Amino acid sequence: MATGYSYGARRRHQSGARMILSKLPQIGFGLGAVALLWLILCGPGWQAGLWHFRTSFLFLRWGIVPLGGLGFLVSLVAVVMFWPGKSAEPGFGWAVMGLALGLAAAGIPLNQYRIVFSVPFIHDITTDTENPPAFVALRDVRMQPMYENGVDYGGPEIAAQQKQAYPDIQTVHFPLPKDIVFGAALAAARASRWEIAASEPSEGRIEVTDTTLWYGFKDDVVVRIADDPAGGTRLDVRSVSRVGKSDLGVNARRIRAFLGKVKGNLAGKV
Repeated sequence: MATGYSYGARRRHQSGARMILSKLPQIGFGLGAVALLWLILCGPGWQAGLWHFRTSFLFLRWGIVPLGGLGFLVSLVAVVMFWPGKSAEPGFGWAVMGLALGLAAAGIPLNQYRIVFSVPFIHDITTDTENPPAFVALRDVRMQPMYENGVDYGGPEIAAQQKQAYPDIQTVHFPLPKDIVFGAALAAARASRWEIAASEPSEGRIEVTDTTLWYGFKDDVVVRIADDPAGGTRLDVRSVSRVGKSDLGVNARRIRAFLGKVKGNLAGKV
């Protein structure tokens, strides 16, 4: 009797194992799909006020990356098991899709972590580290309690890190009148689809806000255009995140792109 029971239990166990193995491609696909959907919702969830943006980062580290990685591994096993011609059961397509979903869900956050450690842990970038352009119109906004980064510059330590990482971020000189450069800078800001907070030609100051797409982070930019004592005009830019300690290099890229547009607008006039 005991032997018969043991045999039946083994048969049921083997049948259950075969069923799980037959569903392996769908399991891997499901894990990858859930992880990727969770990843996509991290930004909108923060923007909707459902959780703090740092909670999204915890999701990435302790939930999405492990889940996506597990989906990738399960799908990889399924790809081998259900390779065309190797198995009579369908499932290879599910396995390939699961492989892609898991890779995306785990790979995107891991790439962000890679960037964090490849750039300085700063969020305030300027072409003039000795006398950074100052926020005027956006000062009160940036000083609101909800934003952890104010308006004061970090000083020599931040400047040293920036110069080592982004030596090309420097004041730009143009052999042109101030009003011409100002017009080109304002056109570049508008072309960047930034929200214009201030445009003061007499002061040579432009202040704008750029909102990132996925997380909706708001970064502020102030542009300063002034007469150059040596002749012509000098243009300085400062781009600062409202929240977060590291900007993943976004502010430096933003300044480079903006200066490229300004130079393009002035190409036929220099």
